[in-house]
Amino acid sequence: MLNADGQVWADRLGRDMEPVTQMAPAAAESLIATVASTIRSTVTRDNPILECELPLAAPFSGARFEAVIPPNVSPGPVFTIRRKASAVFTLDQYVAAGIMTPSQCAAIKRAVRERLNILVVGGTGTGKTTLTNAILAYMAEAAAAHRLVIIEDTSEIQCSAENAVILRATDNVTMLRLLKTTMRLRPDRIIVGEVRGGEALALLKAWNTGHPGGVCTVHANTHANAARAGLTRIEQLIQEASSSPMRELIAEAVDLIVSIAKAPNKPGRLVQEVVAVNGIVDGVYQLANTE
Repeated sequence: MLNADGQVWADRLGRDMEPVTQMAPAAAESLIATVASTIRSTVTRDNPILECELPLAAPFSGARFEAVIPPNVSPGPVFTIRRKASAVFTLDQYVAAGIMTPSQCAAIKRAVRERLNILVVGGTGTGKTTLTNAILAYMAEAAAAHRLVIIEDTSEIQCSAENAVILRATDNVTMLRLLKTTMRLRPDRIIVGEVRGGEALALLKAWNTGHPGGVCTVHANTHANAARAGLTRIEQLIQEASSSPMRELIAEAVDLIVSIAKAPNKPGRLVQEVVAVNGIVDGVYQLANTE
């Protein structure tokens, strides 16, 4: 991550963010221009933002790249390179590393085997996608005969299942349109990298109409009530497509909520809770901790 003051920072798994070097403004703007040229795009004073995936050689192939150039939006060039995970961790490795408890791991594995729908909740940089990759790794093992359709807007999910289709949303093809297309691709399970808008409603309907056992991530601030915060966030997204929060639909479609956060007072991540959704009574979600 390059800040406008020329300081480059690194955020590595299991460590605090730390400064690593300095980069001159001219070198940074040259790099940004080279990336734009590589993807046949341009970045100018009037079009100062560039977002893409790097089509470069390893280790940055497929990494997400976001950049801003001066002077109108930022006083200096700014960019972030977000690499894909270099390895897919298993759920058992999460337990061994102390990120989740054995009972949390057992609850997630049981949900996969029983084709329950899992919502992974967390803030920015908490490892939602990495955890989803671990869940999918177990899914490929426990439900090897199932056909998975995976939808995302950036290439982050890594899946080892033999029968899997990965679809990418673009500026011209929305995630909502892909979800409608997915229904005709004969999926057994539907996985969405992250819902950010009204497509949440289409996903829940898909999960409720013969395609259970999916996984989806949603951004929500993680705290003591992280599971409820995730459900509230889904309500907010649904209201972009419907005037109703659709709480009954949410309670019927979402079976398990896994919340992950940055570990307090130390580097690393921590699964805060794994919570079952047992319906809704008088407008209140009935949640039960699996511990």
